[in-house]
Amino acid sequence: MKGTTAVASGMGLILVATALMADTRCDRRTCEEVKAEIREIESRMRAGYSHTQGLRYEERLRQLRECRYRLCR
Repeated sequence: MKGTTAVASGMGLILVATALMADTRCDRRTCEEVKAEIREIESRMRAGYSHTQGLRYEERLRQLRECRYRLCR
């Protein structure tokens, strides 16, 4: 049981650290940089992509749109 708790605690720390890193990446960018990257990914998506690449594009767009929401108000 102790091993399971340690693993769960470790996973929680990883999730928190990942969230903090995402915020840091967003904070270092400007609104225009975020909008430009969104446009670039949307352009690539119009050109066609594999299923796996599409999943990556969608995840990155989700992250960028969250940044845009925070930065571009």
